[in-house]
Amino acid sequence: MNDKKMNKKVSIFTSIFITIVLLVVSVVSLFPLLKNINFGLDLAGGFEVLYKVESLDGKKVTSDMVNSTYKIIEKRVNSLGVSEPVITVEGNNIRVQLAGIKNADEARNTISQVGSLTFRDTDNNLLMTSDVLESGKASVATNQKTGAYEISLQIKDKDTFYKVTKKISEQEDNYITIWLDYEEGVDSYYHDNNGNKTREACGDLKNSHCLSAATVSQGFASDVVIQGNFSRSEAQSLVDLINSGSMPTKLEEISSRSVTASFGADSLDKTLVASIVGIAAIIVLMILLYKLSGFIASVGIMGYTALTILIFNLVGGKLTLQGIAALVIGIGMAVDSSVISFSRIKEELKKGSGLTTAFKVGTKQSIMSIVDANLTTLLAAIILFIFGESSVKGFATMLIISIVVTFIVMVFILRFLLSLFVRSDKFNNHRFLFIGYRNKENKKKGFTFDFIKYRKVVFVLVSLLIVAGGIFTYTKGLNLGVDFKGGSSITITADKINKNSISKDIKKLNYKVDSIEQINDETVYVTIQDVLSNEKTKSTEEYFNNKYSATTSVGTVSNVVKRDLTMNAIKALIIAIIGIIIYISIRFKFSYAISSIVALIHDSVLVLILFAFLHLEISSIFIAAILAIIGYSINNTIVVFDRVRENKKKLYNNTINKKEDLEDIINTSLNQTVVRCIITTITTMLPVLSLIFLGSYEILNFNLALLFGLIVGTFSSLFLAPSIWYMLEKRKIDKPKKRKWYEEDPKKKKKEPEELKIKGVNC
Repeated sequence: MNDKKMNKKVSIFTSIFITIVLLVVSVVSLFPLLKNINFGLDLAGGFEVLYKVESLDGKKVTSDMVNSTYKIIEKRVNSLGVSEPVITVEGNNIRVQLAGIKNADEARNTISQVGSLTFRDTDNNLLMTSDVLESGKASVATNQKTGAYEISLQIKDKDTFYKVTKKISEQEDNYITIWLDYEEGVDSYYHDNNGNKTREACGDLKNSHCLSAATVSQGFASDVVIQGNFSRSEAQSLVDLINSGSMPTKLEEISSRSVTASFGADSLDKTLVASIVGIAAIIVLMILLYKLSGFIASVGIMGYTALTILIFNLVGGKLTLQGIAALVIGIGMAVDSSVISFSRIKEELKKGSGLTTAFKVGTKQSIMSIVDANLTTLLAAIILFIFGESSVKGFATMLIISIVVTFIVMVFILRFLLSLFVRSDKFNNHRFLFIGYRNKENKKKGFTFDFIKYRKVVFVLVSLLIVAGGIFTYTKGLNLGVDFKGGSSITITADKINKNSISKDIKKLNYKVDSIEQINDETVYVTIQDVLSNEKTKSTEEYFNNKYSATTSVGTVSNVVKRDLTMNAIKALIIAIIGIIIYISIRFKFSYAISSIVALIHDSVLVLILFAFLHLEISSIFIAAILAIIGYSINNTIVVFDRVRENKKKLYNNTINKKEDLEDIINTSLNQTVVRCIITTITTMLPVLSLIFLGSYEILNFNLALLFGLIVGTFSSLFLAPSIWYMLEKRKIDKPKKRKWYEEDPKKKKKEPEELKIKGVNC
């Protein structure tokens, strides 16, 4: 934004009109966007299953085998008629999510059966099985004469293949049809269409089990090709299906989860109400604190929400409970960019600058703090997306989109709107109405606190908490959910049930109980050590339905998933820490990075200790909460360190000669940013508190972790990280300055020969 644009006067009516238009467009667009959004299992109900791909012959599973199995699962899922299923490959595992599915057993049976490839005549008689083919060796070929795509089949049992093809070639209807998962009595090459025979649409890879109908002109005793009017993608799809049907693979179910539609609808209603209350609370607070600027920021919040949901829809995201939490938390973090700018503008006004100058300088000074803070959070979100499982990926996707939209809306569009009002010149003498600044503020000294003075008290307090908490956690242990210890979780919802009666029921079912919690008058949550089979899951649901007319949600996790989740969680945390160290070292200095990481470890450990002390369950989504805490805490710490770096240059020209200078830099910087840190924490806590008290139980522990993290993260950003940086920098003051690699060692310099003085000559 250059000076000419800033100096060009704008009508106040134009400013108001543009603001109202943006507000109306944002609010009105929200309704169709929300209507068209795709909900995940926990909101729409449905079925999720994770399969491990294994070979039937004991050989190592290859990526080609997994991809081919993926293709066949995709084809089978399409036959179920599920709207927008989600099928993802996770190493040698395949996750299938079927939102809205009503018959989980049918879906499970359809998906998990081993692919059966058969060769038949036009009367549906079985001619050969996939045993005649080399396993998994079908490939796409190109006809040398026509350039058309063909499917090349490698024949293993050439004698059988020759006899069959020879016999078919001599028949009038000389076709061999290739079927995948042929169903006796259901599938047929010819259909009776009002007394007329109609051919099956072989080659329709989505809607038919008939993969191909090939004309046989002679007997073949060698490898053959299937010719047809195939595109490259169609030929490859057919190859994948043939290979999957002839490949010795099986699917082992290693985890599953079923959610009833009514259970999901109840969770959605509660979470949406909590989200609306949380967002409304943020808007009210911003208007109270920053007046017109707070209202403009609220317009930005509505635009941010609409644009985030729009992008989420465009990328095909599935909205989950965790995704809604990420959206609401993202709003709190997006407000932070406004608070940073508003704080800078008020600082310039306090110096005596006019509104136009204060706006230009304040927005310019705040931009790099916003960039650094959001990029570190983005790093944590990307790592979450890479290493997280399904629900965690949904959270990470929403968080990534939120951060990107923050730059678009809360930085650029918001500043454009504010600049319109500044350029109207109507607020030059009404700065309180514009941003909540009173002229008498520049006469006040303001609140000051000696943060460094109490650093030793902080270190002792933190050390005692961690040691005592560590001993408690070691002796009492963590309340690990089924995600990290294996087993099954059962959520039972019915009128007037209690955990005592459910406890008796679980014992009657002969399950080994880990924990039973009474969530409310209608919900009891049970974790058991048993990994329930498909039959056990079904019988459990039927038992509670018959006895209480209950809706039951069951999730199972095997030891395989437990191990993978644990390893992925450790990897995600380590990589997040390394990535943050590298980024801060490049943007700042290594001492800033070390101080930040110690603070982040402090935050994570204290939240873990609090969960152990309160005996709260730790599940896979807890890792998402920890990484979100890391992202938020580093956001605060970066803003503080950005001011430390600025004051170090401004006040001391980056030359520190005594420890008092360091103390002055830190205390000055912290007193300049403490109000912003507290306001940002409060705005982020408002939706989290709303989700805790009004939202769904399924994300209660997730939000509790965030609440604890916000509190300890703010503490560490203000007291711990700056104090550690002070200690690291203080050690450098008395040490001689190290020579750079490109500087010459003064000790090795050759001494210039002294001038020889001779009496009578030099005089």
